[in-house]
Amino acid sequence: MSRVASFGSVNVDHVRYCDSGWLDDAAAEYAWFPEPGETVAVESVPVDFAEAFHETFLGGKGANQAVAAASAGADAAFLGAVGVDASEHAVREQLASRGVDVSGVEEAPGPTGAAYVAVDEGTGENHIAIVAGANGWMDRAAARRHAEALRTADCVVVQNELPADALLGALDVLARHHEETGTRPVVVYDPSPADEHAARVLGHECVDVVTPNDGEYARLREGIESFDGVVVRTRGADGVTVTPGTRGLWTSEAFERRPPGVDPVDTTGAGDVFDGFLAAELAHDTAMPHAVEMATTAAALSTTTEGVQTAVPDRERVRAHLA
Repeated sequence: MSRVASFGSVNVDHVRYCDSGWLDDAAAEYAWFPEPGETVAVESVPVDFAEAFHETFLGGKGANQAVAAASAGADAAFLGAVGVDASEHAVREQLASRGVDVSGVEEAPGPTGAAYVAVDEGTGENHIAIVAGANGWMDRAAARRHAEALRTADCVVVQNELPADALLGALDVLARHHEETGTRPVVVYDPSPADEHAARVLGHECVDVVTPNDGEYARLREGIESFDGVVVRTRGADGVTVTPGTRGLWTSEAFERRPPGVDPVDTTGAGDVFDGFLAAELAHDTAMPHAVEMATTAAALSTTTEGVQTAVPDRERVRAHLA
């Protein structure tokens, strides 16, 4: 079985399903309130804002992508940190129940990371604000502690919800392994939330694939256009555009894939489902066009159900839909 290691974040998602009026009011009151489909990092949120979110799910891009990779048939491990409240939210237990290896989950002082997810009931679009919590505790030393799991994976997926130094530490582990052995895992980088540190990660020699959505592509255009790996640009209902880099990995020509027609209920985490399935397929050495088609279909199917990890389709459902 192919192995995927997700070195990343885990959050407790606080969710509110709301109308456009509530979203307009929130955007007017809070300058940091995310645009549709956007994830922003904030230090904290006001108490009255937090109290408006009534449902909770387990989330975080790293955890979501690990669950998606496991659903896609990979031997998936999550490498990250929870807070002292982890048992309250049954973080390890929930991930393990979805087929994820949680032996690499560490405990940090303070609370588990949190995300505040406002979902537009009319469109299914999400607006996400994240508070780092235990995710901010991850650093280069944490990457070194997870070196064996990183080195022995077939694909490593990383996301911007961890500090840049932690991501660079993980990539340095892989670079040293490559120097010593001539081999290393494939690396998929999800640059969300887009920030000023993304260019440092994009410039690392071990990043093979970057998966920005349209908003992230616009904010990181300069770094992405100079990136020499494969750019997989996700565009929601408009599909996915894949552009080969100068390294010639998997594909020498640009191509597009369109998602199946669905009636979206909740688009939260669709990008994570995409990345998890893509990582699993690349770990299995699937050709890039088919890997992207599988990931695109899985992401679309996930939007037909509320939640993220509970909405991830399994590999059999995705293959049946394609058939």
